[in-house]
Amino acid sequence: MSSNMRPLAQSSAVHMAVAFVAMGSWAIFANRNHAPAQILLAGAVQGAISAAITLFLKKAIERLARIFAGTGRLWLPPAFVIAVSATALASIHRIAGTPEILRTIAVPLLVSASYAAAYNYSLHRKEQRSP
Repeated sequence: MSSNMRPLAQSSAVHMAVAFVAMGSWAIFANRNHAPAQILLAGAVQGAISAAITLFLKKAIERLARIFAGTGRLWLPPAFVIAVSATALASIHRIAGTPEILRTIAVPLLVSASYAAAYNYSLHRKEQRSP
């Protein structure tokens, strides 16, 4: 990666903006067969939740990885953050009146779970290599 792009790639604000646009767009698509107001609200809600989860996930995984030991260290941090994410996604969309909750949260939850597992594993491998 070029040195000019590195600050952008490491910026939490950029990551949050990308999450907002990508997952908000997904929510708009997932709710496309409903009223325009419901479609736009679902997109805005999902975008905002995804931006917040993006910020939360990394910090939560780092903290939880320091708490757990043994094999639990590999699966408990991602399991915990995914449970929290799934609960938040479903609850907030229910409150907002999103028509297609399961379709709306499926992709963001899959992306979050993949990121949580991969990031947690990378922390585990890094610690194993450290003296």
